Amino acid sequence: MAIVPEDLLYSRDHEWVRVEGDTATVGITDFAQGELGDVVYVECPEAGTAVEQGAVFGTIESVKSVSDLRSPLSGEVSEVNEELEGAPELVNEDPYDGGWILRIQIADPDELAELLGRDGYRALIAEEG
Repeated sequence: MAIVPEDLLYSRDHEWVRVEGDTATVGITDFAQGELGDVVYVECPEAGTAVEQGAVFGTIESVKSVSDLRSPLSGEVSEVNEELEGAPELVNEDPYDGGWILRIQIADPDELAELLGRDGYRALIAEEG
């Protein structure tokens, strides 16, 4: 069964969100990385790029497929995980820490209410699994 940390929020597109003040760290879930298989490339926007909730902000490429990455929140990209450029496998090995993808300055905190908690996300992956 996929690891689903209790202290995170989740999108229906399988991104996770860790909120610290007005910053959200974003990555893909353990379930998503398992479905993708071995990640070989992650394409992200540059810092300073505006992102909209639900809109595509990049792609993630695995040995199986290429998938869109969708922003769980609106805001401005404040940082991208440069480590992924040379080590995209971090998304597989450590999806919730070393494999984070980007950080967003949150534009609308009300959007957090649209994300799922641990139980809601577990129910979602049980339906899809």
